[in-house]
Amino acid sequence: MTDTVVIALTRFLPEAERIAQFLHAPCHEYTPDIFSQHFFTARRIIALMSMGIVVRKCAPLLSDKWTDPAVVVISPDLRYAIPLLGGHHGANALAKELSALGMQPVITTATEATGRDSVEAIADRSGCDIVNRDSTRQVNGAMLDADVPVHLVPSPGIVIAGPGVSFLVKKGEYSVGVGCRKGVDAGEVVDAIRDAFSSAGITPEDVLIYATTQKKFNETGITDAITTLSGNLIFLDDETINAQTGTAPSQATRLGLLGVAEPCALAVSKRKMLVMGKKVYGRVTVAIAH
Repeated sequence: MTDTVVIALTRFLPEAERIAQFLHAPCHEYTPDIFSQHFFTARRIIALMSMGIVVRKCAPLLSDKWTDPAVVVISPDLRYAIPLLGGHHGANALAKELSALGMQPVITTATEATGRDSVEAIADRSGCDIVNRDSTRQVNGAMLDADVPVHLVPSPGIVIAGPGVSFLVKKGEYSVGVGCRKGVDAGEVVDAIRDAFSSAGITPEDVLIYATTQKKFNETGITDAITTLSGNLIFLDDETINAQTGTAPSQATRLGLLGVAEPCALAVSKRKMLVMGKKVYGRVTVAIAH
């Protein structure tokens, strides 16, 4: 993935080239399809043109704030750097970086505009990802009114938290859903997960989070296995599991669940895409999403 690209109308290319040089980024002349060419491959996009053009070209490409690139519009007079997309996901920081060239950052995200912190900023500083991303709206709202405590839980540890608590863990790309039969031992789970990783071509270091149903809370085989793999395990409630889509039929319907491995992996994944559907390894079932 490209880190940063600069896009400019023809008449502004000399100025855009200077910006690109400052950022050590490539510069591209505007064409009708230039945004579609870079929207899914660049982490940050700078556009030197009117905001209206950028809005119209980006609108059909939008997915969600967690996967869309950070987009900053620079006004044609080079006075303002305006985060248009992904304020908390790199655009605010990029606008502030451009202040070194004499531009004024125009920050509109509520927390940063009022000098408050945000969950996303804390995660970025900590080198972490946010597992339960839906929580950020409530937590960031609370941060506007008061300081919200940040609790560090050393390993091993168990956290039971409500929907208004953001859960941050070490960065990773993949989420792993794990199901098992009653009484499974840790060795079985570890072997199953390692076999799944081998099939998917990933390593434990690539994993953001492991997830299973809260009905397995007392299955020490799972918790001990994830500890052995130096991972983080989250237990999901029935409502969260049953809200997922695109999963294969499962015998977990007998427990009132859509499934276990696949919906658990999807529920805490970044892009809601299965990269490995559920596979059964003896008494353990594993699925991987990203």
